[in-house]
Order: sequence, then structure tokens, then C-alpha cells
Amino acid sequence: MRPYWKGYLKLALVSCPIALYTACSTSERVTFRQINKATGNRLRQQLIDEETEEPVTPEQKGRGYEIAKGRYLAVDDAELEAIAIESTHVVEIDSFVPRTEIDQRFLDTPYYVMPHEPFGQEAFAVIREAMRCRGLVALGRLVLAKRERVIALEPYGKGLLGTSLRYPYEVRDATECFADLPDSPPAPELLSLADCILDSKVARFEPTAFHDRYEEALLAHLKAKQDGVPVPKPSFAVPQRVINLMETLRRSLAEQKPSAAKASARLRKRA
Repeated sequence: MRPYWKGYLKLALVSCPIALYTACSTSERVTFRQINKATGNRLRQQLIDEETEEPVTPEQKGRGYEIAKGRYLAVDDAELEAIAIESTHVVEIDSFVPRTEIDQRFLDTPYYVMPHEPFGQEAFAVIREAMRCRGLVALGRLVLAKRERVIALEPYGKGLLGTSLRYPYEVRDATECFADLPDSPPAPELLSLADCILDSKVARFEPTAFHDRYEEALLAHLKAKQDGVPVPKPSFAVPQRVINLMETLRRSLAEQKPSAAKASARLRKRA
């Protein structure tokens, strides 16, 4: 794994060199290429000048900031590299907050954080364990992809998990979305039945239990097409409209009782 970012973690006068590594990858996903349907050849995109309609070579490609309609201020890479603030190279911890106070809507991209040099391991461990003992998350800022991002740092095994946070203007207010929903609570007897169904499905979080069923079906389709085998179209029953919610909940509970007993036994065994 190659570091995505290298710099320093700073708490007051204590600092240590750190590196960020991307914690997630999409390289295993099925991907498609654009092709010419007539020839089967892969297509290549070409840049075209909007005014002259002439092709532009990669060497002529640049960045421009629109200052007026159709007018751009040219900006080159060297200028952008020269714009440096402290968080370009240093993550200074601004504050510590309880993890529960961070609204999950603000969580963006996770990174693994670890010391980048051996001489910084002791300071790194002190900061990590101090947070672990207090159950706190550190908030700092760093520049990623030419943007300063807020990052939340929390102990994760022998290292830290850093999660970039969205800014408030990037998170939509839920008030308007939920405005038309009624405020009245459901009837207690309905909640009681629903609670029993929830009990039958209580389990531990196991990420390996989940897999992309669409991608599996896609791969099966592609293999069948490559082999010249017809693939039958699956049919799915559309959920029916619930007329009597009480009766539907009771039937649902009756269907869940056998699996509920098995789930309870598994949880007791692991406890």
C-alpha cells in the first residue's frame, strides 16, 4: 500500500510523522469500457476546443477559473502547488469530542493512519492511548486533493482510523424531506408486535455475511453470454399493499418464530 498523504500529527508541542492510507478500494468491482457497437473496438475520448472545434492535445490541456461568461483565468499546476497552508503538511488537533456527538451524515471517507517514521511511534502511541482511555475522537484539518478537510481521528487497533468529514453546506437538512410525515406515534399493540419481529432478527454485525448479489448476477449473465448460453430472466413478486397492518404483523411474527429461536441460541453461544 502506498501512502495517500504524508505529514505530521501535532498535539500542542508533541508531534510525530504520519501517513494516511485509503481504507477502502473499488478495484474489485466489475467495470465496463465504452466501445464502438459497430466494430467492437474500444473508444477513446478526445478533447475538443469549444470555439474552434479543433482537437486539443494533452500538452495543451490546462485549468481555468471562470471569471465571466466564457472568460477564464488560466491557472497552472505550479501555482496550485505553491498555495500551501499549515494543514497541507500538518494535522493539528483542534479539539477532542465524544464519538457519539458526530452526526453520521458528516462521515465521508475512511483512512488508516500510522506513524511514518520509527522515531515518531512513541508519541503516536501516547496520543492514541490517551484518546482510547477517554473514549474521545480528535478533530483536526488537512489538505486532501486541493481542499482542506476536517478529519476525525480515533483509535483503531494499533493505529488510528481517520475519517474525513463533510462541511455543513454539503449536508442537506432533513426537515424539508420529512415535513409531510405525521407526528402521531403508532398504536402500542402494533409496536409490541413489531418489537417481537425485531427480536427474531437481532444479530451481530458481520460484514462478510453481505455480498453484492447484483454483481454476482451480472457476472453470471456475462459468463452465460460469453458461452452462448441463454439466461432466463428472473421474476420477482411485487410486495402487496398492506390492508390490515395488525394481521400482517401477526403473520410476519409467526413466520419468524423458528428463525428467532436459532438466532437467540447463536447469540447466547457467542456471549
